[in-house]
Amino acid sequence: MFWTLFLALILLLLLQAQLLVCLHELRVSLTSVTSANPSGTSNASALQHLPGAIIIGVRKGGTRALLEMLNLHPDVEVAKNEIHYFNLDENFQKGLDWYRAQMPITLPGQLTVEKTPGYFTAPLAPKRIWATNPAVKLLLIVRDPAERLVSDYTQVLHNRIQQNKPYQPLEELLLSQEHINPKYKALQRSFYYQHLARWLELFPREQMHIVDGEALIQNPFPELQKAEKFLELTPQIKPDNFYFNVTKGFYCLLSAGHDKCLDESKGRPHAPLSSEAFQKLCRYLRVPNQIFFRMVGQRFDWC
Repeated sequence: MFWTLFLALILLLLLQAQLLVCLHELRVSLTSVTSANPSGTSNASALQHLPGAIIIGVRKGGTRALLEMLNLHPDVEVAKNEIHYFNLDENFQKGLDWYRAQMPITLPGQLTVEKTPGYFTAPLAPKRIWATNPAVKLLLIVRDPAERLVSDYTQVLHNRIQQNKPYQPLEELLLSQEHINPKYKALQRSFYYQHLARWLELFPREQMHIVDGEALIQNPFPELQKAEKFLELTPQIKPDNFYFNVTKGFYCLLSAGHDKCLDESKGRPHAPLSSEAFQKLCRYLRVPNQIFFRMVGQRFDWC
């Protein structure tokens, strides 16, 4: 009996010692978390939120450049990939929780920004976005629609060449019996006014900011100032966040001593198109462009 009680006491002491060790390790762990977060606020406040602003287009208009430049702001966190939630049925059917899970983690006061240029021309995207958040801020970056079309084709051409797929020259797609082919999809994406009309049926004009894509390439800072103001962000982006890379031929970003340039697909030389065909395209787009200018109350120096 004595030895049984003695062994039970020894076991109890061992368990008590083990418990003290565990408590000590827990205290050290909590101390390290607190020291890493001096304000004392819980990491639970860092969550994934639905975007407060969405770059909705246009395709090949400079959406990636705009997103990366906005990400220079300390109060902005961006979704790194195009989500295609509101324009692809297979993604939309996954539900809002899936969409939120694609977003970056943000702290209170930070703005989540997503960009998917396919939204602008997708017939269902405006209604779906409005139903999700009618107060979301929309950014539309535009460039000369003729140049945009050629850039659009160039990207498709590059992809088909990489995949060893056949392709048609741009002029064959763009012209039919020496006239502009209105059924060419890349051309339809350049009818900005047609797509914008669907958005303005739901969203007030002041809820959409138009970014000049050409101006963003030539001198980024003024365009970023306007975007900061529209997004109601405190001015944080500075002229010295940008420097012109002579080798690449466009501006790169500089933040906290680190520089970043857009990937090699940006600034890719355009596919060939005869001057005569390009001028036909410009003339064809003249009226659609004028309608777009009146809709947004802004003019652009396009061909």
